[in-house]
Amino acid sequence: MKIDLIKCHGSGNDFFIIDEISNTYDFTENQRAELAKALCDRSSDLGADGILYVLKSEIADARMRVFNPDGSEASMCGNGLRCVARYVCELLGLEEAIIETMKADLQVKKQEDIFENIPTYLVEISPVSFKVKDLPLHHDKETLINEKISKISEELTFTALSVPNPHFIAIVEKEQVSSDLQKNISEYLNGPNEFFPDGVNVSFIKPLKKGHIYVRTFERGVGFTNACGTAMSASTLVTCMNGLNDMQEPVEVYNNGGKVRCVVHEKNGKQSIDLIGNASYVYRCEADVNMENPVEFTLSPKEEYNDEIKQYAKLQEHAQQFLKEWM
Repeated sequence: MKIDLIKCHGSGNDFFIIDEISNTYDFTENQRAELAKALCDRSSDLGADGILYVLKSEIADARMRVFNPDGSEASMCGNGLRCVARYVCELLGLEEAIIETMKADLQVKKQEDIFENIPTYLVEISPVSFKVKDLPLHHDKETLINEKISKISEELTFTALSVPNPHFIAIVEKEQVSSDLQKNISEYLNGPNEFFPDGVNVSFIKPLKKGHIYVRTFERGVGFTNACGTAMSASTLVTCMNGLNDMQEPVEVYNNGGKVRCVVHEKNGKQSIDLIGNASYVYRCEADVNMENPVEFTLSPKEEYNDEIKQYAKLQEHAQQFLKEWM
């Protein structure tokens, strides 16, 4: 089967877009998972953090499904949603749209460039829940906010929330960011453990200055990535809850892949987050895949988006310079 692919990224978190609106691929559920395993394998000629399947929707402008490199399906992906937002808006000639995801229909819209000549989109991150049963997290309280679990770490306090992906977040110092602490905790909580039966995304936040934070995330089903959109959104909310940043005010969120901007909103006791950042294309190609064994594929020559690649490199340089000054 010949499959058109667009390699894209949000904050260096990279994906393949597969358009099922314009094409009639008719994948089975098993084929979606096996394609993700094969095409996201970084030892192959491709490699990515996931596949974004873009489908027709009966209740929204389009539907997004996200598959991880291990073949599992994620309920949401903020960086991926920005890429899908751009693709759908350009495909349908829209400035804003509603995208159906596994647990919510989310608003997306084009924004002023976050950096010169960087395609930028705002996506809504919601619903937010602090109930441990929604992650799920096995715990003797209904919520876990700024608390220690000694079996996980004696030194860190964590907040658990779903947005709707599950997140386990700690505010840390520079030394803890550069240690193996996050790796060890993340690998434990995403293997056999008594707390998170389905695994969890684990983030460390390093506050920089008012309105600026650094976030590093170990993603469930992926591992450490350049950035995780829902994690950066959830982390911004956690800093607002701790008085480090303010609701309704933009927060610049730096990551290993660049930066985004988040704004936390609260209405009638419920929170939502605007995630604003790049939706960049890297290349386009066609994969001829043996669907009986998807690891067997050949590729057409890649058509690269050189201007977008060069501009994003400038944003990355800007972000790295800021981190050198404040980390």
